[in-house]
Amino acid sequence: MSFFGGGTDYPEYFKRAGRRGAVIGMAIDKYIYISALRLSGIQPYRYRLSYSRLETVTQASDIQHNVVRVGLSVYGCNEDLDISIMSDMPASTGLGSSSAFTVGFVNLLSALQNRPRTKLDLAKEAIHIERDLLQERVGVQDQLHAAFGGINRFDFDANGFSIRPVAMSSDCLEALCSSLLLIYTGQTRHASATLDEQIQKTTENKVDRELSDLLALVDQGMDLLQGNDPETMLRDFGAMMHEGWKIKLSLSSKISSSDINTLYDVARRHGALGGKLCGAGGGGFLLMVVPPAYQKSVIEAVSPARVVPVGLDTLGSTIIMR
Repeated sequence: MSFFGGGTDYPEYFKRAGRRGAVIGMAIDKYIYISALRLSGIQPYRYRLSYSRLETVTQASDIQHNVVRVGLSVYGCNEDLDISIMSDMPASTGLGSSSAFTVGFVNLLSALQNRPRTKLDLAKEAIHIERDLLQERVGVQDQLHAAFGGINRFDFDANGFSIRPVAMSSDCLEALCSSLLLIYTGQTRHASATLDEQIQKTTENKVDRELSDLLALVDQGMDLLQGNDPETMLRDFGAMMHEGWKIKLSLSSKISSSDINTLYDVARRHGALGGKLCGAGGGGFLLMVVPPAYQKSVIEAVSPARVVPVGLDTLGSTIIMR
């Protein structure tokens, strides 16, 4: 999930002449697990997929799951497979689950074919599948977070991108991670549909000032997170998140809604320092910065909305067992 700079990670913005994008964000300790078992060939199908639905097909081209179908084709994987997918969190909630899945599936296919890929390879190939082959209107940060793990700054321009870890003290890191709560809005959405208006405005240069303001928060956020005073860091971090939230609302009328705005305001009145809607917006999870002393008050105030604490993942996409 991103903290600062979201919206500038779309090629429609940073590939324009003289433009660049940057984001700061983190990989969270919520996971998608993808397993694959080689089949004996006796079964009356060649591929079995188990996720929110069950698929059994004899041709890879008949697979309905877009990433699996395209991935098997791109990597020339012709083995008979039983593929199971499990997830800690629901899909279409702004937590980058689709990109995390794509990164993980590329990693899985690499392991099956005994062709290890670097974390950078995983991110780039996932971006290629999502944006070029599936024509999804997504940015290019979720794939990087999922591949690399940790808290990082990613910079983008027409020539590519670079990765810079955020060097935080243990005290500041503890203060940050212990103060992050996800509040479920109860609404799911598809990122591509939510982004139509924002991408259109970006293409037509109508939100350049707002995107520049979001980009400026990245440099400020980098300095802030790498400071030495946890209390000051957390207070200012929350204030900057709130500033980013206000700017982000101007990018598209579909980013938020009256119900979501009310939920955000209630959390702020009961101790949250700031926050944002995760991902493209339109639903999913609100990420709120809430010092531990106020978390009980916030959780009670937003009830019956579900609240999920999150921590940091430092490993990125990983092969657990071969």
